[in-house]
Amino acid sequence: MNTRGPVVIVSMPFHGADRPSIQAGLLAAIVREHGFAARTLHANLDLAARIGPARYEQLAQHRDRMLGEWLFSVAAFGARAPDPGSALLDDLPGGFPDRKELLRIRHEVVPAYLDDLVNTYEWRQTSVAGFTCTFQQNTASFALARRLKNRFPDLVTVFGGANFDDEMGIEWVRTIDCVDYAIRGEADESFPQLLHALATGDNPAGIPGVIRRDDDGTVTATPPAPPSALPVVAPDYDEFFRADHDSRVWIPIETSRGCWWGEKHHCTFCGLNATTMRFRAKPPGSALEELDRQARRYGHFTFAAVDNILDTGYLRTLLPELAARDRGYELFYEIKANLRRDQVRLLARAGVTRVQPGLESLSTRVLALMRKGATAPQNVNLLRWARYYGLDVQWNLLWGFPGETRDDYTGQAALVPRLAHLQPPGGADRIWLERFSPLFTDERVRGRRPERSYAYVYPPSIDLERVAYFFEYEVAGGLPEEAYDGLRRAAGAWQRAWDAPGRPSLTFRHAPRFLQVYDARHPGHECTHTFDGPAADVYSACSDRPARARAVRETLGLSAHTVHESLAEFDRLGLMLLEDDTALALALPAVAGR
Repeated sequence: MNTRGPVVIVSMPFHGADRPSIQAGLLAAIVREHGFAARTLHANLDLAARIGPARYEQLAQHRDRMLGEWLFSVAAFGARAPDPGSALLDDLPGGFPDRKELLRIRHEVVPAYLDDLVNTYEWRQTSVAGFTCTFQQNTASFALARRLKNRFPDLVTVFGGANFDDEMGIEWVRTIDCVDYAIRGEADESFPQLLHALATGDNPAGIPGVIRRDDDGTVTATPPAPPSALPVVAPDYDEFFRADHDSRVWIPIETSRGCWWGEKHHCTFCGLNATTMRFRAKPPGSALEELDRQARRYGHFTFAAVDNILDTGYLRTLLPELAARDRGYELFYEIKANLRRDQVRLLARAGVTRVQPGLESLSTRVLALMRKGATAPQNVNLLRWARYYGLDVQWNLLWGFPGETRDDYTGQAALVPRLAHLQPPGGADRIWLERFSPLFTDERVRGRRPERSYAYVYPPSIDLERVAYFFEYEVAGGLPEEAYDGLRRAAGAWQRAWDAPGRPSLTFRHAPRFLQVYDARHPGHECTHTFDGPAADVYSACSDRPARARAVRETLGLSAHTVHESLAEFDRLGLMLLEDDTALALALPAVAGR
């Protein structure tokens, strides 16, 4: 089979429309380096244009049910698609388009959209169509691949992405006839090798990570490729930017893979990095060069790092360099929560405007159950300095862990009103049980079953136990749902207060042995607290980071009684977080940004 024609790498719905696909852009650039003609197709943008950007993004961001997959299920599987009565729609939260509109998208918009993709794009000379599948991109990709194979039988389809890791990829190849090959794990080297084998007629059996179906229906798979250094080539987003001119596009950038924390302590609920946790980071000079190149190339200055976690070495290299050069970039990074004040300041000065610190809880005990390697005071301190330096924090409160108690959640609910001046969580809910997470095989997790909406999407011929990424479960000896009600209500009140006009605040001014704290956390209860003498210095000593009472005594030369009485008074007034012998001032400096 001659496969020296162009390679097209497709990103289907429901990839977000506010950024190009780094998977598609990177692979297209890599295979060009190997001598193949390649381009990308961000087909998700076409659907966003048809149904409207706001509605598309609502569907793309929805995670509770497989609604995006359901919308393409009939197009992917025809008469074999389940749920002819649209029962999935009976279980959706409020705020979604009405049933009639969702049915119109499923039965009218989607078929017309797919037909136009097949009829208007130049497929005739295409030799290989690659599909990148993460989260809810499967059925849209299957639907287009099936139409392409019907129209162009010689076209070869290759699938990959997180949805094809481990046994998931094997089951997809076994059951989806329009999937010719799949690659599990990192495809930077395997995909060009597979293209070369297809072009030359060589047997691809020895290529790492390749899954294929033989003529007799037997599925064979090779182990994924071992982790290698990150590619130096920059992703190609040209096609995306020709189609999308939104000024708020985030350019994806990859500066590391794996997770240095997960290598040591795999967070119990995290299902990322299925094939390897090994952490690898780009040299800081390479990362900076890529930022500069992509900004010039696309005329955009907002970047979203797809890294699982910020390389701590960048706190000494890349970030100081960005701060010194004052590029004007805006960056998103996932970080660990135990950063110091000066490190949060550095993030802000380097252009980091959004962070995802993986806070997850305000209980040190629950954080230990998660293996987060952080404490509640450290999490709160991150929220403090993020607010002070103007960083937007994306985080959630999670529950549903083996070993938790009611006190873990009543304590958090009681703490929340003290934090009204800090950014609230985006949500508060039970964890998703993810394939590849330590909890997935925890013996205390009982009744594990694929999340219910998979059955509304995929035909019975597909083994959902093998393809599902999200699962429902119960915990042996777990808490009843009402045990979380207090924290759920407190989080909701926190969110409403944050969104109201006149955002809550708690600030302090300090001079030696004198302190004023202005408390405007709760409307109608504004007040100023004034402290003289040692208490003022005690509060200041606990303001940069969580401090142990003994360290405060030794630093200030005060008696244990004086420190204890001061901390108790601040706690009584709700101005401090006390946990065992650790204290953290909750107020922020009144003068911003220092």
